[in-house]
Amino acid sequence: MPPRSKVAQLPAEVKAWLDEALIDNNFSGYQQLEEELAARGFKVSKSALGRYGQEFEDRLSALRMSSEQARAVVQAAPDEEGAVNEALMRLVQDHLFKLLMAEGGKVDLPKVARAVAELGRASVTQKKWQAEVREKTRAAAEAVATVAKKGGLSADAVDTIRREILGIAP
Repeated sequence: MPPRSKVAQLPAEVKAWLDEALIDNNFSGYQQLEEELAARGFKVSKSALGRYGQEFEDRLSALRMSSEQARAVVQAAPDEEGAVNEALMRLVQDHLFKLLMAEGGKVDLPKVARAVAELGRASVTQKKWQAEVREKTRAAAEAVATVAKKGGLSADAVDTIRREILGIAP
């Protein structure tokens, strides 16, 4: 088994600084980063920084692409019932599961658990919202039907109005 990466062994605050520096420098300037880390008391080679930077850049790029694709999907197919949101949550759940399986013990389990819990809460909130919207729509359709009957509309006209409000195809 190869030795653990020097970058992975950095304290969290130093690694956070490194990540920001990599992004700010557009994933270049590894010699400067090596010198800055040495000044902070950490010996990490330019090569190790380059390997870490490439992996980090690839992950960041994939995340950006996923975000752009999700945004495009939502713009191309907006929906009131949250089907796109639900599909995106399932996609994230799938990716988290794959990450957990692929990385084994290297995954920050508390962060993954928190992400799964947040997804679960989001799913419950969405389902609650969907139920409320359905109920409000049903109540509005019934109210319109009652008013329409009092106004002298035929049963067919009332049924057509209800179907339109509820989004039911004839």
